[in-house]
Amino acid sequence: MSELEQQIGNRREKLRLLRERGIAAFPARCRYDLEPSAVHEQYGQLTGPELDTRAIPLRVPGRIRALRQHGKIAFLDVSDGRHKLQIFLRRNALPEEAWWLFEQLDLGDLVKATGVLMRTRAGELTLMASELELLAKSLRPLPEKWHGLADIEARYRQRYLDLIMTPESRAVFELRARAVRFIRRFLDERGFLEVETPMMHPIPGGATARPFVTHHNALDLDLYLRVAPELYLKRLLVGGLHRVYEINRNFRNEGTSTQHNPEFTMLEFYWAYSDFLQLMDLTEEMLGGLVHEVRGEQDAEVLEWKGRRLSLRRPWRRLTMIEAVEQIGGVGATELASTATMLEAARRRGIAAPKPVSYGSLLMALFEELVEEHLQDPTFIHDYPLEVSPLAKQRPDDPRFTERFELYIGGMEIANAFSELNDPDVQAERFREQVAARDEGDDEAHRFDHEYVLALEHGMPPAGGEGIGIDRLVMLLSGAPSIRDVILFPQMRPERGDRSTAAAAHGGSEPSPGEPTPADANARTEP
Repeated sequence: MSELEQQIGNRREKLRLLRERGIAAFPARCRYDLEPSAVHEQYGQLTGPELDTRAIPLRVPGRIRALRQHGKIAFLDVSDGRHKLQIFLRRNALPEEAWWLFEQLDLGDLVKATGVLMRTRAGELTLMASELELLAKSLRPLPEKWHGLADIEARYRQRYLDLIMTPESRAVFELRARAVRFIRRFLDERGFLEVETPMMHPIPGGATARPFVTHHNALDLDLYLRVAPELYLKRLLVGGLHRVYEINRNFRNEGTSTQHNPEFTMLEFYWAYSDFLQLMDLTEEMLGGLVHEVRGEQDAEVLEWKGRRLSLRRPWRRLTMIEAVEQIGGVGATELASTATMLEAARRRGIAAPKPVSYGSLLMALFEELVEEHLQDPTFIHDYPLEVSPLAKQRPDDPRFTERFELYIGGMEIANAFSELNDPDVQAERFREQVAARDEGDDEAHRFDHEYVLALEHGMPPAGGEGIGIDRLVMLLSGAPSIRDVILFPQMRPERGDRSTAAAAHGGSEPSPGEPTPADANARTEP
């Protein structure tokens, strides 16, 4: 028997004794006053004499993180994930049943202590308990060590343990929540309406991406999980909702990396009678304000990211894609003169030619290979080639390019926006070009969306639209090196003998203890 199996066996024996004694190991409810962090917030400034005078009665729940016994006295540290509170137990001050219960406790158990606040001789805020109640028996021990590659994987697979053991992880998700609240408030204050659009689409659209396919049994219809909400949000512009946004989940059937997860969160917003230049200004204002909100005034202009100090001092740099490839990528103007010269420039630099080959696709390939990773401080790259921007308006002075920008910070694409194409005939032709690209092997190109073209034929006002990747934004704000650090439950490859695989093999239920388990059985922005 392994040490883990022995520990689980000991805990289950204690569970049996509790049940024999008629003590509920998993009661249905808990009446309490404050959790440990709130106790510190409300009473942490009081001195020992002040606490003694006030004799503050409290009922405090929490998970046991430390347990120490010295004869007839004992101490528990209970935590709510933010802060711990010490519980002081004295045998002759507790009912006999409560002391017996204490002797059955283990690290990780959830308990509620009732008593009065005090300070120990060492000055630690402490609850002197007069009652003790079990709220949930932990049948598995908490991990003792939490470092190293294998444990990092476990943190993602068992996020609940990560949240228990790693306060820094909890802080990341609290930061994420604050960021989303700020974005909502920012847009609401400027007259934007939050809306919801479908997550299952008859035609995947709004992004160049491979979709996930599902099937509606009643309609006998294949549907696609949303790769982007864009084409539905722009239908709302047609309908007269002229400032709309959605904080949405998107799904793209692609590989995973430190910057990509198949399921990710996006902000998309659309603003009638605006254009991509106005969106640049709005984006700079919103994200600059967001950094100030979550990091405070002192740190509002600097981000620490992968060992670099990124300056967020405004105004942020703005370059056309041509300028970026020339100035940062080191490609000469003569090399960018034509499709043939760019193809030769790519060949000399060992950059594979995209399929199909075009001026725009080659320029994009050069940009991605030579420029992207160097865009550390916030930089708007604008004037994207027409071939890679099928939903954006062309520049009236140079139809090879569109009124589109992407914002890069820390070498990552954070936002993607453009002046929206609202000419139904031009949009239909762009869709046909995308279909031709699919026929030539580009399986991420757009399908032809007749319903969307029909909506445009009713008249969509000129507008600017933008998508911002929430996950990548939180990575930057928190300094997290991987997108998995900012998604509570990231997609993971199943482990050999994974219990979820076993559950599927048993008709959806978890195998019983001891039962054998089977063996290994162009987007608004990217995630």
